Amino acid sequence: MPFITIDVLREDINREKKQELIRKISEVVTTVLNKDPHLTHIVINEIEDDNWGYAGEQVSVLKEQGFSTAKK
Repeated sequence: MPFITIDVLREDINREKKQELIRKISEVVTTVLNKDPHLTHIVINEIEDDNWGYAGEQVSVLKEQGFSTAKK
């Protein structure tokens, strides 16, 4: 029984995007690992910018300096 945890920044991730993420990851697990999707558990943890660090700095501070998590 796969148990998958996804950590994301709490930003622009609405209910529909979460559902799409859950559905697509379930499909991959079914295809690649041949697992029953009814036995696949997925948890999405939303983390505040102040609680996520990257390159020695809080993401909230990096965003204040112009850092973006948007796809380029």
